[in-house]
Amino acid sequence: MSRNKANYNKIFEDVEIIDIAEEGKGVGKTDDFVLFVDKAIPGDIADVQVYRSKKNFGEAKIVNLKKPSEYRVEAFCAHFGTCGGCKWQHMTYEAQLKFKQKSVTDALGRIAKIDVEGMMPIVASPADRYYRNKLEFTFSNKRWLMDGENRTDEPAEMDALGFHIPGRFDKILNIQHCYLQADPSNAIRNSIDEFAKREGYSYYDLKGHAGALRNLIIRTSSTGELMVIVVFAYVTEEEISKMMNFIGDTFLQITSLLYIVNQKKNDTIFDQDVVAFRGPEYIYEEMNGIRFRIGPKSFYQTNSEQALRLYEITRDFAGFKGDELVYDLYTGAGTIANFVAGHVKEVVGVEYVPTAIEDAKINSAINNITNTKFYAGDMKDVLVPEFIAEHGKPDVIITDPPRAGMHPDVVARLMEIEAPKIVYVSCNAATQARDLLVLKEKYDTVKIQPVDMFPHTQHVENVVLLVLRNN
Repeated sequence: MSRNKANYNKIFEDVEIIDIAEEGKGVGKTDDFVLFVDKAIPGDIADVQVYRSKKNFGEAKIVNLKKPSEYRVEAFCAHFGTCGGCKWQHMTYEAQLKFKQKSVTDALGRIAKIDVEGMMPIVASPADRYYRNKLEFTFSNKRWLMDGENRTDEPAEMDALGFHIPGRFDKILNIQHCYLQADPSNAIRNSIDEFAKREGYSYYDLKGHAGALRNLIIRTSSTGELMVIVVFAYVTEEEISKMMNFIGDTFLQITSLLYIVNQKKNDTIFDQDVVAFRGPEYIYEEMNGIRFRIGPKSFYQTNSEQALRLYEITRDFAGFKGDELVYDLYTGAGTIANFVAGHVKEVVGVEYVPTAIEDAKINSAINNITNTKFYAGDMKDVLVPEFIAEHGKPDVIITDPPRAGMHPDVVARLMEIEAPKIVYVSCNAATQARDLLVLKEKYDTVKIQPVDMFPHTQHVENVVLLVLRNN
């Protein structure tokens, strides 16, 4: 029998959890076999059962918790363990911060071979519940059945409005109360769900691509404004009107009520027309006296309060004197670019998504910011020698790429440009470390600051200041 199959369903006794993996599972070791254990925390001692086995490791679940970790607490959400979000809520927040700091230390030390002795303590989020300003829910006619529900007889009610089950694109967990977004988010979602079921709306079939209701997006802002977007699929004008009037009449605090009809095979709305049913097609966010216009397709950091701290750290790391030319790469809607514009001579922002660049220009205009320029295009194709020659060599480069990090061609371009300073903001320390390994040939890592943007998850932001050697 192969080692893979030999360990399948096997129970390992008295496994001590010694670490936590990047995806949030506890790590235990027995002989030369590594176990990644669901909902396990460093310090736990447990009997665990393997449910997926590979050559040198297995994925397992706790069948008997013999000694709980000192970090273990009772999860506060009824959906914990089934929902894919907030996977660390059974751990004290102080412990979460400790392990996030360790994950950054490990990535930068192991992958980039950087001395992390001087890393600053992680910045905690001011709020660890109701901190998100945007949530997206999915309508489905294939509700996830909970333990104890009859799976042989078709239950009477299979429609659901909630989140995808991890690893299952076609199954949706019906959410009652979510701790991620403040009121009236839960009330809006639950009222829409009740109204839709009462009025006989069909929920989307994710496999058969049929049904009237597809997605619900709720955006809140620090200014008190509220945006609700209903995404329909195969629907009549009467159904649209009835649903939208119900929402608008029930929740008078909604400032921007929009809808989209999306009949594509995927859920993305970036190529879809948006209809403003009531109010304008945007809301405003405010940060440090700067207003940002947020549309249905706009990117904006989802933890508004902590985003301010992240941008302050980015600005402070750059140490602006006032006469700098700054390149803001992966600028998105120009939030960082506009945030630092008042401290420098000029900011040049580059972003792949054209609609985001339009947002960036609007955000400059509404704040009377005149020293920004924005360009749309693939970073490796835009950031060519001709572009540098036209706009000038930057004194500071700020880069905030997606989770995949920067394209190797972009990293190579940064090595050619030789800006005196680079401030690298990342939401994935592993890909950041990969890029830093290349950049360290010319740059010294001077400051490292982890920032917790997403409490109760394994995700962590990290800001690094690089200074050109012999500058």
